[in-house]
Amino acid sequence: MPTDRLARSPLVGRGEELSRLAQLVGIGRESGDTAVLVAGDAGVGKTRMLAELRNQARRAGWRVLIGHCLDFGDSALPYLPFSEMFGRLAVESRAVADSLVADQPAIARLLPSSRMLAESEHRDGTRVDRGDLFEAVRATLSSLAGDQPMLMLIEDVHWADQSTRDMLSYLFARRFSARISIVASYRSDDMHRRHPLRANVAEWSRLPGVARLHLPPLAESDVRQLVRALHPAPLPEAQISNIVQRAEGNAFFTEELVAAINLNDWSLPTDLADLLLVRLDQFDDTSRLVVRAAAVAGRRVPHALLSRVVGIDGDTLDRALRDAVEGNVLVPRGKDAYGFRHALLAEAIYDDLLPGERVGLHAAYAEALGSGEVAATAAELARHARLAHDLPTATTASIRAGDEAMALAGPTEAAQHYEMALELVSDAALARAQNVDVVALVVKASEAALGAGHVFRGLALVQEQLKALALDAPAPARARLLIALASAATMSDSSVDVLEVTTEALGLISDDPTPLRAMALNMHARAHLDRNRDEDAMRWSTEALALASTVGQPDLIAEAATTLARAGERVGDPELSRQRLERTIADARSAGEVAAELRGLFSLGGLYYEQGHLPDALRVFEATCKRATETARPWAPYGVDARVMSGLVSYVSGEWASACAVVDVAGQSPPPMAEAVLAAVSMIVAAGRGDQRGFALLPALRPWWSRDGMTAIWSAGAAIDLHGDSGDVAGAIAVYDEVVAKVSELWRRPAFQARIRLSGVLLGQLGSASVRSVATERGQLMSRADQLLADATLSAEHGSVRGRQRGPEGEAWLARVAAEHLRMRWLCGVDAPGEDELVAAWQRSVARFEEFGHAFETARSQTRLGAVLRAVGRTAEAGEMLASARQTAERLGAVPLLAELRSLGNSGSAPDQRPASRQGEQLTARELEVLALVAQGHSNRDIGAQLYISAKTVSVHVSNILAKLGASGRTEAAAVAHRRGLITSA
Repeated sequence: MPTDRLARSPLVGRGEELSRLAQLVGIGRESGDTAVLVAGDAGVGKTRMLAELRNQARRAGWRVLIGHCLDFGDSALPYLPFSEMFGRLAVESRAVADSLVADQPAIARLLPSSRMLAESEHRDGTRVDRGDLFEAVRATLSSLAGDQPMLMLIEDVHWADQSTRDMLSYLFARRFSARISIVASYRSDDMHRRHPLRANVAEWSRLPGVARLHLPPLAESDVRQLVRALHPAPLPEAQISNIVQRAEGNAFFTEELVAAINLNDWSLPTDLADLLLVRLDQFDDTSRLVVRAAAVAGRRVPHALLSRVVGIDGDTLDRALRDAVEGNVLVPRGKDAYGFRHALLAEAIYDDLLPGERVGLHAAYAEALGSGEVAATAAELARHARLAHDLPTATTASIRAGDEAMALAGPTEAAQHYEMALELVSDAALARAQNVDVVALVVKASEAALGAGHVFRGLALVQEQLKALALDAPAPARARLLIALASAATMSDSSVDVLEVTTEALGLISDDPTPLRAMALNMHARAHLDRNRDEDAMRWSTEALALASTVGQPDLIAEAATTLARAGERVGDPELSRQRLERTIADARSAGEVAAELRGLFSLGGLYYEQGHLPDALRVFEATCKRATETARPWAPYGVDARVMSGLVSYVSGEWASACAVVDVAGQSPPPMAEAVLAAVSMIVAAGRGDQRGFALLPALRPWWSRDGMTAIWSAGAAIDLHGDSGDVAGAIAVYDEVVAKVSELWRRPAFQARIRLSGVLLGQLGSASVRSVATERGQLMSRADQLLADATLSAEHGSVRGRQRGPEGEAWLARVAAEHLRMRWLCGVDAPGEDELVAAWQRSVARFEEFGHAFETARSQTRLGAVLRAVGRTAEAGEMLASARQTAERLGAVPLLAELRSLGNSGSAPDQRPASRQGEQLTARELEVLALVAQGHSNRDIGAQLYISAKTVSVHVSNILAKLGASGRTEAAAVAHRRGLITSA
């Protein structure tokens, strides 16, 4: 790959090695080593690092010569890199080259022009003595370095011909009097035991002044950085993780895989595959057979299993394995197994197999694993049997593999195995022939998908089976599917009417005390709880709890107890609910019912949050996350929900760095829905900071607005602020309209509690926009503000439930909506409220957000209260309020809020009371603002509203302006200002 092109690509993760290399060769120092040998696998980044070293050397005033060795096989051209170096020198400076040839005539033989066929036909038969040539090269290099230090870069020495290697040995062994450093790079993965360079490297390493530097694979964090540099647009974490895993720290592989992503192609890029497959050309047929068989096994294969599959005698197998190991294709893994040096090498070899070869080798593996004579897992047997088209064996093994994965807390893998089994028995006759209970298998697959965090997948599996269920299917089978459907639907914003589903399920089940009826009663209670039918939820959960105790189902006991506690909290007894939840959590843990324990923990955290006890809520949510991780269920329902809430509570509490750390999924493999909702929380922080990069998250999050309400609400609220803070009020309004339409359809109701917050956020942006608007625009904004107030009022009324008090967060946003609407009326001069009413409304907003503990929204409310207080002349109070807001905004790094505070100026200053007789004095910045509005024909009241100052203060500013301009009135002042260029015509 050309060095110049690589020099323009990002250098990632090589800072330490580059610094070390520059130090070794002496850049920036008075002296350095004669030579450095740089080793590393193909594609690891040697060339890119040497390109940067070249740039550093040139910036430091060094002369740089570059030569490359090429893979010509048996047709190698001797001294090729030196011909390249001297040839480039001749092109760049013919005079210098001619001078060097005059001093050392032997050098002429190395110039490319002297090696052409046409030139060689006219050359006399004289030969250059080898020793003379070597000394001529050394003398020439010394001459070139006479007036400036010189760096020689010789790349890909693993392809060097014998003569080039001898030349390097000569130069390394004889130190230069001039400042000359030589850096030679080679591929360490090409250095098999019989490679001719091995002996040279060993010899060179023993010479004084020769250092070695090995480039290891890039760290995972560096690969991620490289991916982001190559693909600036956001990528799902699953795609990034896939690239990181497959590239294994190789920069070139990373580039190729990212390029494949850009082409929407997950297969191995052709160029990369061809490069990897070249390694097979060095082997004989037997060794190739062994390597191909190993590739079918995967990344690692035990010796005993490989021996049984290839079916060759032990000595022949050992020789083939030795060839593969010495050729750096396979490496020993432990005492009795082998693996590929790089995963992509195994992938390339496997992809290169013919279809018949693959099937035959997979069949051999399935037979060996199924014999019981070789240690095997059900997952391994399932894979080989499936790819060998042995469907009965594959089905049985897949189900067993799923059961084993669930037993080991591996829901993601279990879901894959169960779904594979479902695919294999999609034909009803085949299912009966294999005696597979498809309904039970679907339920297992759905539960595994839910445990892995793939909620919509779990829901779809059950829905598909319900559609396919025969009309004469047994009632218990349909009931079991309906219960599974209800369970999945409660974890998602789906169109399923859970209460209708559980009602049907109960109708299919007898009244006998069975675990199936206990499951149905439990889900029926949860369905009532989700519909805010708290008394009914208590009644049904009490019945479910009693039956679960009778039939001995500890998981259902914990589930029903949690539902009972949540319903009890809603009807007005939060303390009793807390006690019940803590007892339920302890019982679930003792019984080993992790899912029920997580739900109980999450419910306890939610109870604290709704009561406004944020530190307690954060403590419990963090404990839930920790427990979910300990039990290998980080993406399961309630585990991931608790992580989301941990991030949200941290944001609300003003711990924005902690919030970002909580929702960061780098290095993980979250399900798409989990990644989206966590990204929505990070977008809230970005909006608060004014980080326009938050907009980059919208394309990935918008598709989720029709599937997950909270992702929609959080990301849309952030987008409203991002648009509004950048001056795009139309964009903010469009986002509000879009998200309200999507969530209303999703939740099947136009009024929902989160709409109060969205209305409050947009009202604030409309208020800020009205200050910058002309009178006609303010009328339109006011009309929209009235509609937002109506939306919030309707949502508040719809959300009120008999016997339940609205929590502190809801009360805070209601107060905010009221205050923002009064502010709009005041700014737009439409039925303007009295000063006392406006101040009182903003004081309530500040108090409510302080009570809840929302740091940012408290500061934002304080800022607008301070502006109002200053406008009505209460400057001392305004100063205290704005100072508090500024302190919070600076701590949070809330750039838009700081800008709003700066626009208010020095709130503590008194109105200017200087005399009016000062014609010729320069106008202040504030006076220029007032003058511009005067010229537009605004009244003192309008100007005061737009600038957040009182009409009295405006009057003082106008008097000062008239005095300084020598104008007799407002019209004359505007004319003078235009004439002097103080203001421009709109």
